[in-house]
Parts: sequence; C-alpha cells; structure tokens
Amino acid sequence: MIFIDNEGCTDPKLNLALEEYALRNFDASTDYLLFYINAPSIIIGRNQNTIEEINQEYIDKNDIKVVRRISGGGAVYHDLGNLNFSFITNHDGKSISNFKKFTEPVIRVLNELGVHAELKGRNDILVDEKKISGTAQFSTGKRMISHGTLLFDTDMSEVGKALQVKMSKIQSKGHKSVRSRVANISKFLKEPITMDHFKKQLLTGLYEAKEDFEIHKLTEAEWKAVKELKATKYDLWDWNFGNSPKFNIQRNKRFPIGEIDVRIFVEKGHISDFKIFGDFFGRQPIANLEKLLIGVPYNKNEITNKLRHITIADYFGKLENSDFTALVYGND
Repeated sequence: MIFIDNEGCTDPKLNLALEEYALRNFDASTDYLLFYINAPSIIIGRNQNTIEEINQEYIDKNDIKVVRRISGGGAVYHDLGNLNFSFITNHDGKSISNFKKFTEPVIRVLNELGVHAELKGRNDILVDEKKISGTAQFSTGKRMISHGTLLFDTDMSEVGKALQVKMSKIQSKGHKSVRSRVANISKFLKEPITMDHFKKQLLTGLYEAKEDFEIHKLTEAEWKAVKELKATKYDLWDWNFGNSPKFNIQRNKRFPIGEIDVRIFVEKGHISDFKIFGDFFGRQPIANLEKLLIGVPYNKNEITNKLRHITIADYFGKLENSDFTALVYGND
C-alpha cells in the first residue's frame, strides 16, 4: 500500500477531486492510502438532496463549502479538527459493503492509543456509544474507495448549526441523513496530542510500524489533472446542488396582503413546475409569474436575478421582491 501525499491541502473540492482521480487513474495493481483534512465544509452523500441537509443561511454567512462526494451515505461536517482517511483498492467482489475489513486497522490503532473504539451497526465507529467515525464506499466496478471521517477535535457547535435544516415541507427521494450522538477522539485520550501527532500515529500504525513505506508525491501533470477535475465537477453548482434527486417543496406564509402558498417541483436542480395559490389581489395574471420561474435553477441567486426586473407588487399587491424570494427559497 502506498501513501498519497496531498501536500497539506485543505480545500475540500480539491481533496475530493484528488481522491476520485487516484481511484480512476493510479496504478490498478497497487493499493493506496490517502489522508486529508478539510477547511469548514459539508460533504453531501451522492444520493442526497442537498437542501434537505444544510442550513443555507448559516453556511452562506460563515463561508462553509458544500461539496457532493461520489460515495453514498449521509451528510457530514468537516473542519480542521477532522481527519479523513481513504483506502483505494481493487474491487474483489467481497469488499464492497465490508466496512469491517477497512475499519479494523483504524480501530486497532485507536485502541493502541487508549481509545476503546468498536464498529457498531453497518459502518460507524463508536466509543462509549458515541460516534467518532462514519464510513462510506464507492466502486467503479474494478476499483473502489472505502473512506471515513475521524472526529479528532471538531467544533461540535458548528456541526449542529451547519446541518440544522431551516427549510421544511420538502419531499424527495433523497437519502436523508440520520443524526447521531457524536464525540471527539481527543476527549478519550489519556494524554493530549496534536492533530499532526495523531495523523503520524495513525499512519505508522496502519503500516504496522514500518517507517520505510512508500509515499507517492503527485507530479505536476497529475496535479494539473486533479485541478481540472475539480474545475469541471466539484466546483460546479450542477454537481453539488443540481445533482439532487427529484423533489418538491410547499411553502406558505401570511403577509399583510394575504396568504401566499407556493408549490415548487424541482428536477435535475431546475424548477420543472411552479404553482402559486392564495387570497391576495394583484393586477397581473399569476400564471405569468409561474411560467417565468420554470427552468430556473433552484438557487437563491438565480431566482433573485430572474425576478430582478419584475415588480412583484403587480402580482400580489404591496409586497417586496425580497419577501417573495425569501418565501420561494429561504428559512422558514
């Protein structure tokens, strides 16, 4: 097994691009191990509806990145106190869904550090019934990744704030996250150590105390290809938000001008149908406004821009554009 050096990169989009690039392009006769630490971000499972998982207003205000990964499972919060590990191996037909095979060496090292960890359920590592790690897998058919988080010293208050959904009445076929009681590994250590020390201890343990293991440093050409994958996939709204399963939303609110009830149907990230009901009075036919929003990406900025030259008061009476936009896409 060869260790991939990501050169201390903390960009979640670049790290996920590196992981996928290594999976698809590195020597298929070799197993690889990758560690990476991400700046504050929410990593969304492949089959999830992004807006069902995040507090959009909070992540915008705090510049928290939202990135979809290629593996399934639930949404997780990453920050500089969270260490991510990824095993890249051949898919032998037995390893997929065999989380025990890949978590056992990690658990062994944790136990050596005095942290009494164990695999519980299908893919979680727990200490004292609190989750310190979650894992997921993805296979191309020939190669696979088995990756997971290790909550070493994560800001737990941020976890709740960033993942506290503020938009209700969403119906989708997306795989909804199940929130668990979580804890930091540092809490269970007898003696405090730094993240860097923890990473070195884990790496040494995974290589069974051999200090002469091989390290792969990416070439300039490989980094260029990784950055190109980032730019054409992980940087895009279409991947991170638009790739969500089909879903619909019902939103309603009573304003001084009356109640407005909107029904929004979204497919491939774009509004496929839009209906407005209520007891308001306006001068213009509401059907014109409904048609205007069909085809628009379900994204606050895109909706705001589409309505920029429209006078919303013409449709509802005395109502500001910002009030209507907040109803269509905003916190409850």
